[in-house]
Amino acid sequence: MPAVFILCTALLAAGVVVLAAVLIKNLLAPQKLETIEKLIRNGKQQQAIKLAKSVIAKSPHDAEAHYMLGKAYLADHKPELALMEMKAVNSAGAFSAKIPEEEFRQIIAKLYLRFNQYDEALKEYLLLIKRNPRKADYYFMAGELFEQRENTDQAVAYYRKAVDLDPHHAAAHAALGFLLYRAKQNVPAEQEIATALKLDPQNAKAHFYSGRIFMGNHEYGKAVAAFEKAMRSPELKQKALIERGRCYMEAGNYDKAKVEFTSAIKNQNTPAAGDTLYARYFLAACCEKQRDIDGAVAQWAEIQKQKKNFLDVNDKLKLYQSATTNDRMKEYLTAGKEDFFTICRTVVTDYLKLVPSNIKETKYGCVVLAAENDEGMLNMRKMPKYIVFYRDPNFIEDNFLRNLQEIMKKQSVVRATVLTSSGFTRGAVKFAENRPLDLIGPEKLENILASVNPFAGK
Repeated sequence: MPAVFILCTALLAAGVVVLAAVLIKNLLAPQKLETIEKLIRNGKQQQAIKLAKSVIAKSPHDAEAHYMLGKAYLADHKPELALMEMKAVNSAGAFSAKIPEEEFRQIIAKLYLRFNQYDEALKEYLLLIKRNPRKADYYFMAGELFEQRENTDQAVAYYRKAVDLDPHHAAAHAALGFLLYRAKQNVPAEQEIATALKLDPQNAKAHFYSGRIFMGNHEYGKAVAAFEKAMRSPELKQKALIERGRCYMEAGNYDKAKVEFTSAIKNQNTPAAGDTLYARYFLAACCEKQRDIDGAVAQWAEIQKQKKNFLDVNDKLKLYQSATTNDRMKEYLTAGKEDFFTICRTVVTDYLKLVPSNIKETKYGCVVLAAENDEGMLNMRKMPKYIVFYRDPNFIEDNFLRNLQEIMKKQSVVRATVLTSSGFTRGAVKFAENRPLDLIGPEKLENILASVNPFAGK
């Protein structure tokens, strides 16, 4: 009997100890969380991080501790680590007074945006709308994300809801105006943009969309000025620099365009961000137009390094591969006007064995009017031929050949040879069949260039 009594007493004492430990833990945990909050408010992020980690070490599934650690990381300018903690909270789904759901979803949505996780961000804003359907900003952000996914109808609907809830939401008016402009609803589009600028003359988004509209109307001077004002916003600065560069590029001022694109690349958050890749792509296009093939290839190679299969970058690199390894092809692609004409005349005389009579520069290369060199038949009329040299990066399509044949008929030219450093589409090859058109692609052109010596006399 005494033994049983002693055992019961021991078990009871152990239970009391365990219960006391649990009570102490439950009492101390909230105090530690309050201490973490206070440390964050006082700017002592390192101490807050250390304390939050100690709580999580003892209670790995403590959502409130993960939330506090995420906020501490965010205050300490470590957004990657903050997102990891917020994802842990999201998985737990245990919202409380310490984890207000609306505040939490605002934070994680912004983090998703920061790291280009747009689908996840959209999910969060839709949940925020469900929780607080009277908040115009949530509809506006959802509209932006739908617009990015090219779901224009949904974007317009959410922008309209934003301005309905808050008629003074300048950014929503501006975004709605731009989408209406893209839908060719010019009058309501201009009204929305005007409303946005009237509500907030300093609104960067309104100026940005205004610039896009001016650019679409080919009013490049006004567009550049509008984008200059949009650059006041840090989040729009890179986009505005790119658009300014596009204005200069479309106006044919490639040097100024390159300055803007280079600035946009320097103003990056991450090398793989979409805007940075587009800035490099446009910079490469400028280099290509100026026959700076090495500069263009360097940009395309960097894009490919960051993201495989971006637009037509792989095709561009393949197209110019011979230019980087073959000096003659590189010379053909990069030569200035006079040297290019010299190369083309030499091909006509030394390879095609024709006599050139006239050479004319075109936006894609040049056209040489030539005739056969037949000294033994002096009394016979020499039939003229067109020799087309094409060094544009785009493939030649059938429409190009149709237009060429129409010009030939008007000029009484019976035959043409088209030489290209890029290639021909299937439609173009089919069109040339059974017609007086001889097509020479990049591989044969490379061999031709290797067989002639245009600068032998220099």
